[in-house]
Amino acid sequence: MNSIIQHSLFSLARPAQLAALVLTATFALLYVPTLWDLAQGIWRTDDQAHGPMILAIGLWLLYRAWPNTLKVCGWHTAEQPPSPSMAGLAAGSLILLTGLLLYIVGRSQSIPFMELGSMVWVLAGTYVLVLGPRSLRAVWFPLLFMCFMVPMPGLVIAAVTMPMKIAVSYMAETVLFALNYPIARSGVLLQIGPYQLMVADACAGLQTLFTLEAMGLLYLNLLRHESLLRNVFLAVSIIPIAFTANVIRVMVLTLVTYYWGDAAGQGFLHGFAGMVLFVSALLLIMALDSMLRLLNKIRTGPDAGALT
Repeated sequence: MNSIIQHSLFSLARPAQLAALVLTATFALLYVPTLWDLAQGIWRTDDQAHGPMILAIGLWLLYRAWPNTLKVCGWHTAEQPPSPSMAGLAAGSLILLTGLLLYIVGRSQSIPFMELGSMVWVLAGTYVLVLGPRSLRAVWFPLLFMCFMVPMPGLVIAAVTMPMKIAVSYMAETVLFALNYPIARSGVLLQIGPYQLMVADACAGLQTLFTLEAMGLLYLNLLRHESLLRNVFLAVSIIPIAFTANVIRVMVLTLVTYYWGDAAGQGFLHGFAGMVLFVSALLLIMALDSMLRLLNKIRTGPDAGALT
């Protein structure tokens, strides 16, 4: 029994374990109350329902990057960590203090954009202070990915969402009218048969675009293409792909309402249309990626597999 306790204490005394403990404790101490409030509030709304998913994936990416983070920083579980530099301590302190200031203001004034956005700053600052500035080289993508869960300010959403909704409504009407459906449009209102539907923010808004962009970047990160040009092209292409996926979602909801009535369109099938949105976007990204791979093989020959 004593040997087990001694082994556990020795494990906790290792620098890497202590670093992980500090990072976890900092996150839990500050943000468990915040996450509880979000779970009871805006994360229950349609346009912010992606928040828990983005957070869970972001934390998993940080956990997945942990071995590489220790390697990049020169840490080893059985050795003493590198001595921190004054520049690293100053940079980490500045980043952490910025995050804490955002947290205090956001928490006290009930501003989710600042309160939740501070999480990225606090995590980045803690990483720099505990592991050193080089740690950001290993965790930059998880931290960037977690930015997509931050609710945008209302003024930004209002300014961008309305043109997007009008464009999505126009495309949905154009396609369905070309397929001989009795549909008409006035702004963001679609009239099909005896039913009238309004394209809501959750169906074609800025937050939906951010969520799909996050999923596309996650896809690129997991595949780890070596070609920078290909990664940039796919990342930029996610924007029109997200728009197309939104049009597909609105068309699905419109057709569901037309064939099965308003209750079906606003009930369970409304949530199912949300799944259609993400599946459509993922399939479009995969199709574009496959097409680029095929074009590259045609251009360079069958021996170009190493470049893809």
